Amino acid sequence: MNILAIGDVVGSIGCRFLRLHLPQLKKLKGIDMVIANGENSADGNGLTPVSAQFLFDSGVDVITTGNHSFRRRESYELYDSCESLLRPANFPPSAPGKGFCVVDMGRIQVGVINLMGVVYMESLESPFDAADRILASEMPKITLIDFHAEATGEKRSFGYYLDGRVSAVFGTHTHVQTADDCVLPDGTGYISDLGMTGPIHSVLGVKPEIVIEKMRTKMPVRFDLSDGDCEMDCALFHIDEKTGKTTSVERIQIQ
Repeated sequence: MNILAIGDVVGSIGCRFLRLHLPQLKKLKGIDMVIANGENSADGNGLTPVSAQFLFDSGVDVITTGNHSFRRRESYELYDSCESLLRPANFPPSAPGKGFCVVDMGRIQVGVINLMGVVYMESLESPFDAADRILASEMPKITLIDFHAEATGEKRSFGYYLDGRVSAVFGTHTHVQTADDCVLPDGTGYISDLGMTGPIHSVLGVKPEIVIEKMRTKMPVRFDLSDGDCEMDCALFHIDEKTGKTTSVERIQIQ
């Protein structure tokens, strides 16, 4: 089974670039399922029902999110009604939506878990404890985790902690694709960060001059998105359906 995980989709420009290239990539690589992080898919940050539906209509099967999950209030009801739209499972239970889902693909089921790191991030339930809690329930043999986190050390620790217990752990949030894609010793596919789907000449999708101003002056600024050429960063996990283990990881960047 081939499962594609796509890095943080940034704004409508990133959504359009994904729609332009995803169908062809699915055919070329024989992709069975697509997971994309959509927490920045709306212009101005966050996710809206419109941006989520755009991603689903473009061929995404499951949307994961992160620290910007609830930036847009108009999305709250959608989190509760759409099983394929996830928020981090270690948010308090009172938060809208769920942090994991099971996708029935006919011949097989696939689990997707969304968790958030706590190093330099929000003070949430330990992602290690939350993962243990969810995996203690009946999750499918093939289960992947989007770990939305800042610190590489936390991400790699989390990957090794779950090695052999899930099919893959892929990081999101930093918008910069890492070159450490691998299969861990006990068969879990891993990459510290998938990267970003959005403008190439940007700082995490935002116009560089705006971020430079923020860094130099420490004054509030409006984070307007860059335009121009885009890229789609992702990773393809080749998974053995009998064992649930990853056999190989293919890092992909489309420009």
